Amino acid sequence: MSRASHKGLSWFGIARLGLVQTALGAVVVLTTSTFNRVMVVELSLAAVLPGLLVAAHYAIQILRPRFGHGSDTGGRRTPWIIGGMIVLAFGGTLAAVAIAIAADHIAAGLALSLIAYLMIGMGVGACGTSLLVLLAERAAPERRPAAATMTWVMMIIGFIVTTIVVGELLDPFSMQRLVAVTAGVGMVAVLITLLASAGIESGGAAVQPASAEAPRGDFRTAIREVLSEQRTRRFGFFVFMSMLAYSAQDLLVEPFAGALFGLTPGESTQLGGVQHGGVLLGMILVGLIGSAYGKGRERPLRVCMVAGCLGSATMLSLLALAAYNGGDWPLVANLFALGLANGLFAVAAIGSMMSMVSEGHENRDGVRMGVWGAAQAIAFGLGGVIGTALVDVVQWLTGSTPTAYGLAFVLQAALFVAATLIAVSLSRDAATALSRPASVEPFNRVASQETAHGQV
Repeated sequence: MSRASHKGLSWFGIARLGLVQTALGAVVVLTTSTFNRVMVVELSLAAVLPGLLVAAHYAIQILRPRFGHGSDTGGRRTPWIIGGMIVLAFGGTLAAVAIAIAADHIAAGLALSLIAYLMIGMGVGACGTSLLVLLAERAAPERRPAAATMTWVMMIIGFIVTTIVVGELLDPFSMQRLVAVTAGVGMVAVLITLLASAGIESGGAAVQPASAEAPRGDFRTAIREVLSEQRTRRFGFFVFMSMLAYSAQDLLVEPFAGALFGLTPGESTQLGGVQHGGVLLGMILVGLIGSAYGKGRERPLRVCMVAGCLGSATMLSLLALAAYNGGDWPLVANLFALGLANGLFAVAAIGSMMSMVSEGHENRDGVRMGVWGAAQAIAFGLGGVIGTALVDVVQWLTGSTPTAYGLAFVLQAALFVAATLIAVSLSRDAATALSRPASVEPFNRVASQETAHGQV
């Protein structure tokens, strides 16, 4: 069986794994904030170049199912968590070295940057996929919503702490200091991962070796079996649609506030903080709501997903109206509510991944989580590019800034509505985990799990 039969991780154990997510976020945030700024400001490179590098780091995460299959086959998750973190830390340090080289040799520096960002993406994919599977396998069902909230809040904490500490250490700025500080962050991240994951799979049954009844087979067989599962495919579509809308809005809110409401850079940054405060509150609410119910843990998560997607669609539609109303619009309240809805659906989606990861063919938990993680990464890679490009194209065609932003927000709202419909369909067929089971046994396994969790 891919799911261990034990009482589950304690809250301390869940917090330990959350520290791995904190360490992961600490390295990743350097690529989207510090490195981006240095390339654009200090090196005077076009802003599209760091954007393309970040897109490459998302694109390579299409390998997440392959990484998940590796942990399924090996029977342990922690080697992939630790190995992924080491690759991530090395990739982050190499990216800093590449920026230093680019100061004198642009072509060589950018070529090395591409390699570094691909390593960052592979490290995130290998570590993040196995981390979520391990949490899903080890956390008791009643603790999964709170575990999803805890790990994502701890990742945000990693973002915040890293930006503050690195900001202090980088002054007075030099390329040598950038490399040294980045290497230090990477080493601390690896050390935290080693300590946090030590012995986490030794207390209780680990993932069992392949058996004759449930052979693991090669990757092609594994991915074919997982993609034959109707609920897995539907949830993958939900993740892609909702995260595409979520990531597309991320790069538009602050320029929107500046262009149509006249906010200064400082004021728009503070407005972004208000939105992120709403996201954090939404995440916390998911944990509280999920933990307040009895044994039927998946149902409150599905309710939060639907409510979060509908709320996000509504708030984005109101932002489209705000584009034509200007300064009289309650922009702060609108963006806080948008963040609240975003936080609800995002963490509910992660919690649902953890609840659904064992629904289907045996010994495919890692592949299944990898499919959903790849859908999320591809959506994030495409979202920012599509959203900003749409605003530029519409503004060029119409000459109207309100029309450009309004249309972008309406299309994002439509994506959230489509995601809502998929989430509702998942709720309706919650009792049927596989549309084409490979055998009677996997189907019975799902049915017995759902009965045990009070879902049938």
